[in-house]
Amino acid sequence: MGAVRRFFGRRGDPFAQDVVLALAWLAVGAFFEVVAQQAFGVSDPGAQFVYDALGLVAVAIRRRALWVAVAWTGLHILVPFFVGWDLVNGGIAVIVVTYTAAANLPIRQAFLAAAAMWAPGIVFAVVFGRTGGTAFYPDTKIFVLFNLMSALVCFTVGRTVATRRAYIAALEDRARTAENTQAALTEKAVAEERRRIARELHDVVAHHVSVMGVLATGSRRMLGRDPAAADEALATIEETGRTALREMRRLLSVLRTATEPAGELAPQPGLGGIEGLVEQIREAGLPASLHVSGEPGILDPGVSLTLYRIVQEALTNALKHAGAATVEVRLSFTPADVTVEICDTGRGPQLGTAAVGHGLLGMRERVMLYGGTLRTGPRPGGGYRVHARIPIEAPVERQLAN
Repeated sequence: MGAVRRFFGRRGDPFAQDVVLALAWLAVGAFFEVVAQQAFGVSDPGAQFVYDALGLVAVAIRRRALWVAVAWTGLHILVPFFVGWDLVNGGIAVIVVTYTAAANLPIRQAFLAAAAMWAPGIVFAVVFGRTGGTAFYPDTKIFVLFNLMSALVCFTVGRTVATRRAYIAALEDRARTAENTQAALTEKAVAEERRRIARELHDVVAHHVSVMGVLATGSRRMLGRDPAAADEALATIEETGRTALREMRRLLSVLRTATEPAGELAPQPGLGGIEGLVEQIREAGLPASLHVSGEPGILDPGVSLTLYRIVQEALTNALKHAGAATVEVRLSFTPADVTVEICDTGRGPQLGTAAVGHGLLGMRERVMLYGGTLRTGPRPGGGYRVHARIPIEAPVERQLAN
């Protein structure tokens, strides 16, 4: 069965398929010729079989040489008018080839091909008052009417198939265009978010370097007067430098261009600003609460900034899409990682409201930058959930001890 499906499927050889179709119709025609001989007294069934076989050659070559098939069919239809054969099965080829021409040729060429096959027989029947010697059409008018109706049906079916093919091709083209556009927009959104993250990390690094410069100047001035204070300042410079180097590595991993404008030497928001975000959401009319578990400890400024941005984006989405709902922000700190979860009880984002999801892309880029994981989606009991986990790097002293 698999071989049969492959043979007759879209990947099969069209010419081989048409040959099999022609042979099948030839077998069916032979059966009808036997029946016609018994019912109507058709003479010389052998000659009729040869005539049918020659006519079905057009069916076998219709997709390889369509115009040759059209010409062959047009000539084949005229043979009974000259030799007086009975047309028992002669119309099969003209029906199939007419459908093929209508389904595969432009409208004008399809009309000309149909006229070339059907018009000569109709004209001969009207002019000579004969119907090709067949006993099935005792009257010329019935013969002409039947042929006109047959031609119209075959042509209409073929044009319907051609229109459907064109429609499907247009839909596929639109789908490809939409997919390419979506991919381009997603790529652009990721690039823009990475540039934004790079600018913010640049600000963090620049801030730390500025602090190091101020501390170095102060420690140099106090070195002779207060060695203990100078030693404390140098220790702070040491830790600040290590933090700046870590942020610089991450900065280089997302930086894509060398033309980004330098940011102001001001610290970016962090954990201290999350409570303010929750308060802003309350003032906007959405009941919100903040729960913190564990001790925050000392976090890299980039991690604090990432947590702030995730909470900011999630609360903004909840305000836009949740509707009448409540939202809860949970921060959990352990020695190994920090987890943030924002859950709401609303309806969540609706279809068509965010084609690309730039906010989620930005969250994912930020979390991946620090080797974390992000999960977003509807909650089982209703609403929407954003969950992010970011590992905390061990201090340099612990790494050296291990």
